[in-house]
Amino acid sequence: MRAQFVLSEIGVGLRRNLTMTFAVVISVALSLALFGGALLMREQVSTMKDYWYDKVNVSIYLCTKGDATEGTKCPKGAVTAQQKKQIEADLRKMDVVETVYYESADEAFKHYKEKYSDTAIASVITPDQMPESFRVKLKDPEKYKVVATAFAGREGVQSVQDQREILQNLFDLMNGMNIAAVGVMGLMLVIALMLIVNTVRVSAFSRRRETGIMRLVGASSFYIQMPFIMEAAFAGLLGGAFACVLLVVGRYFLIDHGIALADKMQLVNFIGWDAVFSVLPLVIAIGLLMPAIAAFIALRKYLKV
Repeated sequence: MRAQFVLSEIGVGLRRNLTMTFAVVISVALSLALFGGALLMREQVSTMKDYWYDKVNVSIYLCTKGDATEGTKCPKGAVTAQQKKQIEADLRKMDVVETVYYESADEAFKHYKEKYSDTAIASVITPDQMPESFRVKLKDPEKYKVVATAFAGREGVQSVQDQREILQNLFDLMNGMNIAAVGVMGLMLVIALMLIVNTVRVSAFSRRRETGIMRLVGASSFYIQMPFIMEAAFAGLLGGAFACVLLVVGRYFLIDHGIALADKMQLVNFIGWDAVFSVLPLVIAIGLLMPAIAAFIALRKYLKV
């Protein structure tokens, strides 16, 4: 009987405040969708780092004839055979180095022509202008500075480049987008909480006569408050479910179909469905608990029911 009464009161409250309940559902859905999206974005950045950092190399570019000018790092001109041999031997001795690959000027020229054959400068570049290099695969990409410190400024070495720096700008951009999404999520969350509090207050005010009678017949405060809390929890649950749908549909259309980024950007290792499904229970739990707690606090702080 008590459960039936609570459920009937929930139905009455939702019908009386239909528009505000709808606003709560949409606000909670958008804020939780942004929350889930931020978690998935962070997971995507982590996945891409693990994927690309395992593949990038440290490139040690050697001096060429054209570098023999004042103020450069190669005042003596092109690297000598002895210098190349010593650099390679020292690289192979380092504990942090996994593999070492030597790229000749002809190979570098061939790769350049394959990538930039349509550019105007490609027609005037010659093989002797391309620097020889050692491509170094590290056991731990984070230990790039060990190689940089050992070879930067060394005779015959023009520069040492960590390919992670090329990717870092992309990761920084994605992290910035993630922070922006969290900021918007926080704003939407505040709006949703304000709507929940106002909805509960309006609902309690519209039923003040019923709650007054219940108080007179000896009903406990928790029993009186339960319908209002359940109303907020139900609206939050709907919002959480809608947010889950948005996350699933977004992953489906952005990566697998529709825009199909997985087909257009095959070099990018995108997060799988397991990452999405691992976020959904958290979204549902927050959608259920957050409005219920907000309603409970609102009833105790603002209203005497």
